[in-house]
Amino acid sequence: MPLLIWIILFCVLGGALSVLAAAVFLALGSERRARLLPGAVSFAVGALLGAAFLALLPHALESPGMDGHRLAAVMLAGLLGFFVLEKLVLWRHCHVDECETHAPDPGRGRLSAAGHLILIGDGIHNFVDGVLIAAAFLTDIHLGIVTSLAVAAHEIPQEVGDFAVLLHSGFSRGKALAYNILSSLGTVAGGVLAYFSLGLAQDLVPYVLAVAAASFIYIATADLIPGLHGRVEGRAAVQQVALILTGVALIFIAHAALH
Repeated sequence: MPLLIWIILFCVLGGALSVLAAAVFLALGSERRARLLPGAVSFAVGALLGAAFLALLPHALESPGMDGHRLAAVMLAGLLGFFVLEKLVLWRHCHVDECETHAPDPGRGRLSAAGHLILIGDGIHNFVDGVLIAAAFLTDIHLGIVTSLAVAAHEIPQEVGDFAVLLHSGFSRGKALAYNILSSLGTVAGGVLAYFSLGLAQDLVPYVLAVAAASFIYIATADLIPGLHGRVEGRAAVQQVALILTGVALIFIAHAALH
């Protein structure tokens, strides 16, 4: 199968299908979501960190003639760049039904700025995810699949939160779903653009993998893990650690099996 088809296929799987999964998740009811969502977030933490440290970084470092110091500098720049994006409220994603960062407008039936902002931020984030997936596939098809799994793992709880923000902002369920699906197509756009541009500049691919690793690490440590610390009881902590390790194990097994 042509590489471009692989990229488009997994960009769609990591984008539009995660939106549909989030919509189904929201239909479960608030009590069941409250029980299940923390587990999904814990699993996503493990998948993201596993993909970053067990797949993306090793492949970037194995590139011929790669300078480890230069690669580390690119990673650092990526982490700082995501921090700036978050300060601009373009990267922050919600993983709960109520989100302080994108608080809804209490106005009378008016669509709040939060809803439009979350769509803009989601579109940018999805576009970047597409670039990262394409860079992984350009390095190795197996790495592309593992990277897509990690993207999907964090997209589902993210989309649950984003979908909830749109509903609180005054969007109907139909419009919220339609706009989220449209935003998710940014993943495909990013993947296709990266396929043609990075294909002509293969030397840039390891650095894009480093940025991908920085993205996964930042999302896991800055967006997801702080929310897990809100539950301090021993049983919750054990569940969180177990699910994080499960996410890491999934990436490890998938990466080993595909090779």
